[in-house]
Parts: sequence; structure tokens; C-alpha cells
Amino acid sequence: MKFQDLLIIVFLLLGISKSSAQNYELGKVTVAELKEKANPKDTTAPAAILFKKGKTFFTFTKDKGFSANHVYEFKIKIYKKEGLSWANQKVNFYIGYESLNNDRVDFSDAVTYNLENGKVVKTKLESEGTFKKNINKYWNEKAITLPNVKVGSIIEYKYTLRSENITKLPDFQIQYDIPVNYFEYKTEIPEMYIYKTILVGSQPVITDSKLINGGVSFENEHNQTNRLSYRQINTICSGKDVPALTEEPYVNNPINYRGSIQHELERIRYVDQPDKDYTVTWEGVATTIFKDPSFGKELSQNSFLVEDVKRLLTNVESPDERLNIIFKFVQNKMNWDETRGCYTDKGIVKAYKDQTGNVAEINFILINMLKMAGIAANPVLVSTIENGVPIYPTRTGFNYVIAAAEIDGKQILLDASHKFTTPNILPLNVLNWKGRLIKKDGTSLEINLEPVTLSREMSNLLVKVDANGKIEGKGRIQRTDYDAYNFRVHNANKNNETYLENFEQQLGDVKISNYAVENKKTNLSGSVLESFDFVSDNQSEIIGSKIFINPLLFFTRSKNPFNQENRQMAIYFGYPTFERYVISLEIPEGYMVESLPAAVRISSEDKEIVFTLIISKDGNKIQILSSKEINNSIFAADQYNGLKDLFQKMIASQNEKIVLKKI
Repeated sequence: MKFQDLLIIVFLLLGISKSSAQNYELGKVTVAELKEKANPKDTTAPAAILFKKGKTFFTFTKDKGFSANHVYEFKIKIYKKEGLSWANQKVNFYIGYESLNNDRVDFSDAVTYNLENGKVVKTKLESEGTFKKNINKYWNEKAITLPNVKVGSIIEYKYTLRSENITKLPDFQIQYDIPVNYFEYKTEIPEMYIYKTILVGSQPVITDSKLINGGVSFENEHNQTNRLSYRQINTICSGKDVPALTEEPYVNNPINYRGSIQHELERIRYVDQPDKDYTVTWEGVATTIFKDPSFGKELSQNSFLVEDVKRLLTNVESPDERLNIIFKFVQNKMNWDETRGCYTDKGIVKAYKDQTGNVAEINFILINMLKMAGIAANPVLVSTIENGVPIYPTRTGFNYVIAAAEIDGKQILLDASHKFTTPNILPLNVLNWKGRLIKKDGTSLEINLEPVTLSREMSNLLVKVDANGKIEGKGRIQRTDYDAYNFRVHNANKNNETYLENFEQQLGDVKISNYAVENKKTNLSGSVLESFDFVSDNQSEIIGSKIFINPLLFFTRSKNPFNQENRQMAIYFGYPTFERYVISLEIPEGYMVESLPAAVRISSEDKEIVFTLIISKDGNKIQILSSKEINNSIFAADQYNGLKDLFQKMIASQNEKIVLKKI
């Protein structure tokens, strides 16, 4: 299944149908709008964006050349108390350029409108309602809090983002957590700048483009006003009645599905010069990134590593063993400063000395040591789940870098910045569709980041039931691969007392004793093994002379996680899984089996999900075998109804009772 099929539509901005002209302006608030009690299209919405308008245009100076200006206007209606948070607005802007001036953001026309005694009363934002703060060395934030906002208010504001960065225009978001009644985005782009334009999401957009005469005025070195004339493409994109992007279970990143219009510079085309390509091909992206001193140059530094590599690999010939030794060494020695990115900050030499670095520094050290060990290794650019998915060739869409080693023709993916990863087991937020392996010669290769091996969680229980319905027994749970990694990430630093308190609640107030766990922090390539004794009084029901028991006991699922009528986003499970329960249930003396649930096998049409439940009787014991296999990480939204129905059948089968009857 291609990820593009789930959420992306590429569209051309020439010669498409025109939108009907409507007047949406700030300051035009009516009594009827203020009296409106609910959004007509979504009566549950706490607020709605009555309109959002955007405009991108270019200005020119003799020193810096062209800059981009982005102007945005919002009009928002507050319907419920939950919508009051929309009075707080913030905009992040970039300050981490090396050769460009920082971006700038300015708010204006911020007003709150209320209905008082039948009249429209407006309250303007004063200077004390504007805030600025530094997020990190790359980003600042500008924020406003609109005054006198209450249920029924309408708020309006405008902000302008000025940027010398014209290679990637800010995304124009058209879908939010509340409905958008109308949006409009105008761009005025000089014809020498060719942008790739992408529509994310499934919202219909009406587009009208035309080529006109344009130009800008600027002051030359003699303080005289000059005019630069050129042809420009003017485009209007608009749409209406965009539904809110509602919260749904099993989603990797809602931003991947949130409607937006994106632009990235593809090439510059001057009449008297050769075209300058930017992001036409992945090879172009790879070459550009590798030329950056904080990338390619860092991957050629290794003299400071020579002694450690020699010491580590003395008498070690096996490539696999060499890889494992080096990986564990870097993983244990280096500490991640929790900074993501594809480029080094202080450089790998200093990071190695400090034993602390960003993700690029740590994994570049790993790559260099592997190459010194005779193992082919290259960087792989990744966009983490939080960062979204780079669908088209882009330099700006990646925010993370891992390593890929090759042994006997097989790729092994590595990330030494995290303490519980192992070869081919990456942090969960890195499992985001595709990565891009890039080489020094400028070539690149698409790398599938989605695991193909099933991670397993296998539970074995030996259980006795007494005449009062009380159960007691022994349990053992084995977790492999990503299930083991996930367990370690969440529990390795918890003491047993804290973990068991949560575990007992998770199992329905079961009392656990004699708990032991293996490979919680050590032998990371091995399975995590838990063993324990348990007692419970609430896993059965006695009615008259009969005992009713769920076959999976405290592992029974009673609620379907997929309970929405419709689904907007793809269903994301993270990684393929295999879940198995083997239970031996000894019935109490003086009782017999009256009935057992029927054997069940439920499968999706393509067998990407398979569930089985088999129950049989052997003397005074009942043998229960249940398994659930999910062979894909992600399912398209149009598969939702089938998935919902399949899970409902699984839950129904788990909740059919074993019935014991008193003899």
C-alpha cells in the first residue's frame, strides 16, 4: 500500500475552474453572526473558523534579492466554553539561518466582538496582550491573547510573516480541530521561481491561476527608486465547509492527514542563465545535503577513532560481531542531548570527547567506526512521525538521521542515540514510512522503515478455579522485537512496585506475587520474560449452580477501540504484531463443563489480520488457545468499516462464556 494513496493529491495550478467571488473582510461582524449559537454544519463544534485568508507575495532589495511575505487573516466564532482557548494564538518563526536574516512575525488588527444590549461592541488588543519567547536556537514564538473573549464572541486577527527563505513557503493549513467555513489562499509568484505544489488531505480545492505582468520597486545603491519588471503567476485557491479533523484512535500523526497547501521551490529559471534545480530529484537533494560541511565533512573524520576501533576489534573477524560490538560501544558511550536534526551541531570530534551529542553526531560516529571496521555504512535521512511524511523530494522535510550498514547484501538499520535500540529495532517515532539513504557520490536509495518481522507477545497461564469462582495460578509473558523494545522504554526505569501497581490495575485488580523479569535492561537482543503468580476474585460470575468464565480471563477485551461511525485518517498500529494466549484452566472438584464457546477463525479479506480462538476439554482441564496476527502497520481509512467489524467479532468471541455446572 502506498502512503501517497492515503493522503496526498498533487495538483497543477494552471487553467483550473474559477471560484465564485465572495467578500470576506475583517471588521465586517454582524449581529446575526454574534447571535449564532452553533455551527450549522457541525453543532458539536466548540468554535469555528468563519474564514481564513492568506496571501504570499514577493518583495526585493538590492542587497538580499527577493524575500517572501505571508499575510494571514482569521475570523473565529466561539460557541462553547471549550472554544475559549482559541483566544490564545501563537506563531513559531525560524531564527536558525546561517546566511539569512531571521524571520519576523507581526500581529495586527486583533479585535474581539461581543453583542451587548443588541449592539456590536469591539475590544481591541493592547500591547500587553502580545508576547514573545525563545523556544530554542532555531525557533522563536510570537503569541497574543485576545481580550474579553466569552462564549458567543467573534475574534479576528491578522499576522504577517516576513522571510528571506524562499525555498520552502510555510504550509497553508486549511483544516483544524474545528470546522472552517471558508478559506482562501492567494499567491503572487515571479515566473522565474517554479514551485512544486502539493495538496495534503482530501478536501476539495477550487483553483484559478493566470499569468500577468508584475514587478517590484526598490532602492538602488544611489537611493534611487528602480523598477524590476517580470511576469508573475497569480493563483487563488479556495474552499468551504472543511470539517474538523477529529481525534481518532490508532493514528501516527494527525498532521499527515490535516488538509494543507504546500509549496517547495523546485527550480529557478532566469532568461539569460541555466536553470538552477533545487529539489527536482532525490539525487539533487542528496548531493545538496552531502555538500553541507555539517554533514559530508563530518562523515570523513575518523582519525580520533582509530585507537578505540583497534582496541574493540582485536581478534574479531565476523562482520556481524564487529557491527554489534561497535554499536553497543557507541550506544553506551554516547548520550543523546535530545536534539533532532540531520546536521551536526558542535561536530563529532567534540561530541565524542564530551560523550554527548545530537542524533546526527552520535550516528555519524557510529557510521565512521563501522566503515573503519570494513563494514559499508551510510546515513539515512528520516522524518519522524511528529514531523510528518516527505512525499516528494525535499531538503527540508527530514528532521532525523540514522545509520544503515550492509552485510552480505542485507541492510541493517541502526540508531545508537537511544539506549534500548538494537540492530533493526529503531525508536518507534522513526518508523515513519520511508527513509532516504544517501551516499557521498550523490546517489540515494529509498529505505523502507516499516518493520516486516512480526513482534510477538506470548502469554502462558496455568490456572485453577475453586468452587467460589476464585482463580489462582502462574503466568509467563514473553515479548520480542518491538514489543520488547516498547516494554523497556516504558518500564525499564520503573521499580517493580510501581510497575506492578499499574500492571495489576491493567489486568483488572488481579493480585500478583513472586514477580520476576529477565532482560529488562540487559541482553537487549533477547526477549523480555516476565513470570508471576496471581490471584483474583473477579474473573468469574456465579449464578445459581453455575460458574461463568471468560476464556481469556483478565486478558479479555470488552470494548472495540473503533467505535466511530466514519473515519478520516488511516489506522496505524506501529508495527506488525503477533499476540498469543495459551491457557490451561483446571475446573473445581464437583463441577463439570456444561458448554464451551465455539471455535472461531476471523480473517480480513487479504489476511492482513487473522484472529483464532480454539477451546477444548481434556479431563478436568480446559485448554484455550487464542491468537491475533496483524501483518501490516497501517491500513487506509477506506478499510475502516471492515476493520471495525472484524474487531467487533473478535471481542464478541472473547466474551462468550465458559459455563461450569455443579454436579
